[in-house]
Amino acid sequence: MQIIDAASPLAQSADLVSGNIEQIKALFPELITEGPNGVSVNVDVLKALVGHQVLTDADEKYGLNWHGKRRARQLALTPSTGTLRPCPDESVDWDTTQNLMIEGDNLEVLKLLQKSYAGKVKLIYIDPPYNTGKDFVYPDNFQDNIKNYLELTGQVEGGQKISSNTETSGRFHTDWLNMMYPRLKLARNLLSGDGLLCVSIDDCERDSLRKALDEVFGEENFVESVIWKKRYGGGAKEKHLVSVHEYVLIYAKDILQLGELYVPQSQQAIDRYYLKKDKNFEQRGGYRTHPLEATKSMGDRPNLVFPITGPEGIEVWPKRQWLWSKDRVVEALKNDEIEFLRDKDGAWSAHSKQYLKDENGEIRQGKAFSIIDNVFSQHGTNELLELMGDARIFPFPKPTNFVKALLDFGAPDIDSLVLGNH
Repeated sequence: MQIIDAASPLAQSADLVSGNIEQIKALFPELITEGPNGVSVNVDVLKALVGHQVLTDADEKYGLNWHGKRRARQLALTPSTGTLRPCPDESVDWDTTQNLMIEGDNLEVLKLLQKSYAGKVKLIYIDPPYNTGKDFVYPDNFQDNIKNYLELTGQVEGGQKISSNTETSGRFHTDWLNMMYPRLKLARNLLSGDGLLCVSIDDCERDSLRKALDEVFGEENFVESVIWKKRYGGGAKEKHLVSVHEYVLIYAKDILQLGELYVPQSQQAIDRYYLKKDKNFEQRGGYRTHPLEATKSMGDRPNLVFPITGPEGIEVWPKRQWLWSKDRVVEALKNDEIEFLRDKDGAWSAHSKQYLKDENGEIRQGKAFSIIDNVFSQHGTNELLELMGDARIFPFPKPTNFVKALLDFGAPDIDSLVLGNH
């Protein structure tokens, strides 16, 4: 085995600062100059290029700010000298597994993954501490990362003093943001162009997280704030309303590269909606109908106003206009994909048939919804009890079906590279 010392390039994570400078140089080579510490960016030239669009630290500007933000940003750019060491003796199916679990400080691990996985990950799911005042501790010293990790996970005692971040602390939100910000920056670098970041959170830090993600990803890349109904009862200890939900904030690396998000049809939806049958049943399964009449929100299109020949040769006209063009309607009639139903006044109305399966006999997928309400936190606790025999080993575990709901639309391809960061 090759011995790697601390001075070797292989012992250091990707130099993100140098990478950023190279990207700037490719776009604006005139910005690059020689500084006392090597290659630098000429701020005066930058100001000349963008006119009056440059802000200084003294200017008032819109955004989220807190004490330590500059250091948190720098922390993401500082290379790591750690090394990932394989543990085949502690692993299962080491030679054939498609999965990898990394144990360590997640900030340092994210840095070490930059070289091999930058721009390759389809979905990242982060389940951070919610900063409730009981579950979050934050060390100020990052020099000894293994030591920090052991102390944070309760594996050792002593060393530097670590205390709970209580609500009485003036740094309640600041500490949490200083912990999250560099991790979000590094996570974004790992995502592919069409990749998604999903972050679980509750109301305590939701607003702070949303602003931080807007800054790191760009608010134009916000996809959705998914509501997770995490429980179905309780409330005996609640002082006001019974809180039964949390959130998952979803951001795209580049929303212009993100396609439509679909999920597999549930058996419950199949049994409930696709009840009708016709001559295409064997190939395309059952179907449900949808009015072919356009909604009022659709702009006026005169070419979508025409008669459709219905039962007994009766011409069926839209009240305003159809959803489909005349050519598409003719093709649908030929394929028996339009059904005529009587409305409440007894007049005929046209409806499109929405089959369970496509032309190739594959079950169609449905659009993903912004609510997850069929899996609860208790399921995760039960899974941990079954697996470990003790639910206290890992507090508040997310159910596997909750994570699967995110994977179904965020990384449906079985070969997609997925990263979970806790």
